[in-house]
Amino acid sequence: MADDLAVARRTGVDRHKVSELLEDNEAYGWVTRVEFAGTGGWTLTGRGKAEDARRLAEELDEARARTVVEDAHRAFLPLNERLVRACTDWQLKPEDGNQFAVNDHSDPEWDARVLDELSALADELGRLVGALTGALARFGGYDERFSAALARARAGEGQWVAGVGVASCHATWMELHEDLLSTLGVERGAESGPR
Repeated sequence: MADDLAVARRTGVDRHKVSELLEDNEAYGWVTRVEFAGTGGWTLTGRGKAEDARRLAEELDEARARTVVEDAHRAFLPLNERLVRACTDWQLKPEDGNQFAVNDHSDPEWDARVLDELSALADELGRLVGALTGALARFGGYDERFSAALARARAGEGQWVAGVGVASCHATWMELHEDLLSTLGVERGAESGPR
């Protein structure tokens, strides 16, 4: 779900043009406006998801990029395991027999280890995104957004690791994961390989 401004920022398209395109897509039945818990925005309809899948498959075939994206997806899976572990470690710090104890961020060594792992993942992500953008330019920027969020986290803004409502490391990573799945036509949960 995203409002006009968020779509404009993410796509780099003028906000007025985005609003016009979203209204056109609403007329086609591809998107609809929703409101939930005090927030609102556009979301794809079932018909919009089908159209998106059709266009992504067409793009993949026209660019002859299936092998590159499949290879990137395979390389992504073990990195995803590491990212999930790092974000969990940012949020939880087992102690005194409680494996679900909240990380209060009072242990600088623990947090530094997590941030170092995220830095290592940023390097891996840069290589992965580089390979992807060589085949499909629209994959560009994930690595830069991840690194920008990591820089903010390192500067003391902890919400930029796994926070909701900001383009955190976790949020950016999830967007890339969803983009890979959508591009390949893979349903979430149907992936093979480590999780």
